[in-house]
Parts: sequence; C-alpha cells; structure tokens
Amino acid sequence: MTPLDGVNIWAYLLDRYADRITVKRRKPALQNLEKIFNATFKLANEVGFRAMNLRDLCGETGLSMGGLYGYISSKDQLAEMIEDVVRHATLEVPKMFTDVTDPLDRLEALIRASIYVSEILQPWFYFVFMDSRVLQAEQRGTAKESELHVQTLFANIIAKVPGHNGNPDLIAAHIMAAFQDWYVKRWKYRAADIGPDRFADSAVRMARGYLMP
Repeated sequence: MTPLDGVNIWAYLLDRYADRITVKRRKPALQNLEKIFNATFKLANEVGFRAMNLRDLCGETGLSMGGLYGYISSKDQLAEMIEDVVRHATLEVPKMFTDVTDPLDRLEALIRASIYVSEILQPWFYFVFMDSRVLQAEQRGTAKESELHVQTLFANIIAKVPGHNGNPDLIAAHIMAAFQDWYVKRWKYRAADIGPDRFADSAVRMARGYLMP
C-alpha cells in the first residue's frame, strides 16, 4: 500500500523531474538515479552533505561529471529532490485511511503506516531530519509546512477521540517525535533487538492507553 518503496521511488523521481533529467533511456536512467541517491546518503553520513561535492559523487557512483549533470545540476537540486520524496510520502499516507471512521482505529493506522514508511525510506527521512539546514530557505519552509500539516492531521483525529485527555496538538507532537526517534536513532533499537513491528505495537499501545477514557 505504501506510496513509495525501494523499487518505484526511482520511477517517481524520473517522471517527476522529467523536465530536468536529460537522459531519456529509461532503464539506465532508473539505475543511475539509484546509484546517485544511494551514494549521496553514503557520503552525507561519512563526510556530511555540506562538505561533499559533485566530484565526490562522481567518484562514488562511477559517473562522469557530464553524466551526473544529466540528472542533477547542483547539490541544491539533489537536496530538493530528497525533500520532495519525503514530503510526497508523508502527504499520501493519510489518504489511504480516510475511510476509517473510528478515530482511535484511524490513529493506529496512521501511526503504523508512518513508522513503516519511515522504515522503507529510512535514508531519505534521516537526510531531511539531519540535513534540512542545507536546503534553500523556500525548501526549508516547505519541509516545515509538510511536517506541521501531518502533525495537525494527527491532532484533528485525536480531538475526535471521545473523552480524550490532554492537548491534541501536544499529543500529536509527541507522536511525531516518536517517529523521528525511530528513523534517526536506529543504532539504539538495533542494539535492543527491536524491529519496526515491535516499535509500532508499543507506539500504538502508548497512544491508545493515554487517549482511551
């Protein structure tokens, strides 16, 4: 059900940025997009996105500078595309559960889906969280608006829970913080042998336990 995964994400980027990507042969274009973004995440983790340059990216991917320019023209564009993927995924997920009427059931569905999507796209979410400061001012504003949009959506669902306790906006912020802890501090959960299912189960129990009258 996920809007983006490890396979269709490259087709999404290729089609989304068709006006910028000059490579027209689809199969090699998809393969090279995968190389470019995987290399970006690797370098960003090793030396930092701010410190890396396009020549580093060429060395990591094996593409020439001219070949790289067929897909991106700058680091800013690369960061923009990563932020766009995360924004698209977070905005599409809630649409999958609009027919769930019970607010606690819908909240559970969104909590689980958000955790699973951040698991599938972990490097993308991690990058936006850690390196959003390198985005252009307009892109940073868009990323913030996207996060607040999702938080408000959670808060609106929480507000509909009969007899709920607490401030919906603050509870929604706590839930969002739990998601971020999951995809940012993976080392902590790996060390404790906690997988995404167990983490999601715990997050759901916590939310339900707090909100149920």
